[in-house]
Amino acid sequence: MALTQSIRTALIGAGPRGTSVLERLLANWAPAAPGATLQIDVIDPYPAGPGHVWRPEQSRLYLMNTQSFYPTVVPQDPGLAPPLAGGTFEQWRQRQRQDPHAALSGAEREELAALEATGFPSRALYGRYLRHTLEELVAAAPEGVTVTFHRTSATAVRPVTGEDDAGSGFDVELADGTTLRVGSVVLALGHLESRLNPEQRGLQAAAGELGLTYLPPAVPADVDWSAIPAVQPVLVRGMGLNFFDVMGQLTEGRGGTFLPADDGAGLTYLPSGREPFIIAASRRGTPYRAKATLSGYYPASVSLRYLTEEAVGRFAAAGVVPAFDHDLWPLLHRDAVWAYYSTLARSQPDAVGPGPERFLALLEEALHPHAHSTAKWEDAATEVIEAHVDPACRLDLLGLAAPLAGRSFASRAELDAAVTDYLLDDARRSALGEDDPVKMTIGALHHGRAVLKSVVADGGITDESWVAGLRGWFEAFVEGLASGPPALRAEQLAALVRAGVVSFVGPDPKFGVDRKAGVFTAASPWVGGPGETPGSATGIAPAETPARVEASVLVEALAPANRVGVNASPLLEQLLADGLVRPRLTMTAEGIPQQSTGLDVVPHPYRPVAANGAVTEGIYVLGLQLSAAQWGTAIAAEARQAQGPVYRSGQRTLRDADEIARDILGG
Repeated sequence: MALTQSIRTALIGAGPRGTSVLERLLANWAPAAPGATLQIDVIDPYPAGPGHVWRPEQSRLYLMNTQSFYPTVVPQDPGLAPPLAGGTFEQWRQRQRQDPHAALSGAEREELAALEATGFPSRALYGRYLRHTLEELVAAAPEGVTVTFHRTSATAVRPVTGEDDAGSGFDVELADGTTLRVGSVVLALGHLESRLNPEQRGLQAAAGELGLTYLPPAVPADVDWSAIPAVQPVLVRGMGLNFFDVMGQLTEGRGGTFLPADDGAGLTYLPSGREPFIIAASRRGTPYRAKATLSGYYPASVSLRYLTEEAVGRFAAAGVVPAFDHDLWPLLHRDAVWAYYSTLARSQPDAVGPGPERFLALLEEALHPHAHSTAKWEDAATEVIEAHVDPACRLDLLGLAAPLAGRSFASRAELDAAVTDYLLDDARRSALGEDDPVKMTIGALHHGRAVLKSVVADGGITDESWVAGLRGWFEAFVEGLASGPPALRAEQLAALVRAGVVSFVGPDPKFGVDRKAGVFTAASPWVGGPGETPGSATGIAPAETPARVEASVLVEALAPANRVGVNASPLLEQLLADGLVRPRLTMTAEGIPQQSTGLDVVPHPYRPVAANGAVTEGIYVLGLQLSAAQWGTAIAAEARQAQGPVYRSGQRTLRDADEIARDILGG
């Protein structure tokens, strides 16, 4: 690459993705003529490197959802220009244990001393890695490169329109009054504030009128948890990953202590007396399943046999845009079934009828994609399973994500006991790792998710199946299984229930406000009140008098909605209003246009489509706002492991950053 001109570009967003673009600009900069310069303006009100989410000063109780060996902001792809500095988080962790950086705090050194490759780091420690990596990159910047950091927000990006300057770039307006004239702009915006939905606005308004406390969706480190009073009940809506952040701040964060149980199984909780009474609710009625204890990101005993890169590549080769439910899910479904029963036959051979080898051979034949029509393979597999497998040991795949489905409860005490049993069983299965059939089924889905990401990003899927299939049901299903917390969190939550600190509302909760009593309310139709025994003879009818819970505090344990159409970012609102970008529209099966979550973009690199349908050249999009063109945009880039599969989706974000950098530099 030979560069002979002076280039100025603005990176809006200085978190991990902005850092990756900066790294790729430095790695690809190779001027051939004297005097060529590269000016990079990095704009973010938060510290460059960590950005908003990964600030090093946040509570160490906030854990990453991936293990130390997983994340990186520096590519390892031999096809890309080699990085000038930095490495994976795991490489940084090992280096800091041997030769700690002078800037590391005592708490960071203590965490590093106990953290192993398979451990879950705090977000604060990952933020320190990001900060150190950025500092190393800037220190290694080649001659002719200047990097300027602006600790403020970008409020507008406008094309230069003067007679002499038209087409020469953009004016980037900053909140501090500065205007930067640049040739290109990278939108690496990350998590943005969003407007509340109508129900949330109603709850917020009621809180203001009645003197209640309503905490809307937010980045957990932004929340003032001291606003929640001790001892009093607090309703928490959502039991995904943010729930465990709330749980940690209101228990350990208030001086409580988890101790090994006297019987050596699980944990007990010693309250400080400053905890509130946490009443948790979600649609399923249970938290996400915990991650299995594994030595790698994917279980080594599970490999995809049906939803392979080669299999999905045949769709593109035939010029077919696949449909999720019709073309892709049947393949992954087979992989999940095979992972379960092959693990069951290996770890619990007594659960399988005479001859596990014979059973697996028959099951393999039934699952063969060409042995039966798409509509019939499940019948063939079911016939084999029913003939050989103990009924108590058979797989209920969709039921894994809804363990309370088909059940009703006479009281919340009965519900709490059932959820505690579920948590302890799930933690036990996590400890079994590759020997647990359920966790290996989830492992197959985890493998499959990596392949599906490439399918979506490379050629796309039909709009109808994007709306109704992938985003309609599968996304929530697989996240509840494969995106859960460390198993420690399940054990901690069970201990909190037994200590009387946490209780649950039940599945399908309904929230409201009792204005006469001046409280928030929640109730599940499947949980009865005092003296009420829900259920018909089948035991699955709704309760006639659901058990209602009340609280003066309601916490939304959710991240802000990642939807460009409801964002509260002045910059993105300006870009939408001026028509430089637009949300992508998808068509439902009924032919009705529906606004998707992300921007309308064209590859490669990703550039936004303007309101008039033209491509806005000179502006690039990376990260969360690509959620209409990619799937799973919130997950960090995956460091390559010494063993295990290498999926193309693992470092796609870093390749996207490289494409942006090379386009900016004229390569």
